[in-house]
Amino acid sequence: MKKNFRAGLARVLAHEGGYVDHPLDPGGATNFGITRRTLAAWRGIRPWRKLPKSEVRALKRREVAQIYRARYWDAVSGDKLPSGVDYAVFDYAVNSGVARAAKALQRVAGARADGIVGPLTLAAVARHHPKTIIRRLIARRRSFLQRLRTWKTFGRGWTARVNGVLADALEMEKEQMT
Repeated sequence: MKKNFRAGLARVLAHEGGYVDHPLDPGGATNFGITRRTLAAWRGIRPWRKLPKSEVRALKRREVAQIYRARYWDAVSGDKLPSGVDYAVFDYAVNSGVARAAKALQRVAGARADGIVGPLTLAAVARHHPKTIIRRLIARRRSFLQRLRTWKTFGRGWTARVNGVLADALEMEKEQMT
């Protein structure tokens, strides 16, 4: 839902935290969840390695919000999804990529998994109760994360994040229904 972007962004930022550059994280230098590669693409810098890590560290929340809105929320049609589903898909997209999150949503809704959340996907989602979509999406996400080779390193944090997303998404859905 349109009104949920700010709430979803606040939750994503709480999970993502500040600047990190963990040697085992394939994303490399990251700030507020925005990778160096993503920031370089956003700013039109090619190749992405030309963007100094110091630019990632200096990233401001205003630009972060713009990136998340355009590259993640809008890319998964967050404004058009039911409350709770919007946040669950958005967080999945931030953590694992827009195409993966969109295809997961499509699979749990019974739509063709093409990675584009358009009218057919939205219609498929509408045929299910939002709680059903949320729970199925979170289960699929957990399964995906557990298969990653970096699970041993990051699994505990991912589990906490996904459990938090599930609780928050269900709460958002409940608030919308009352």
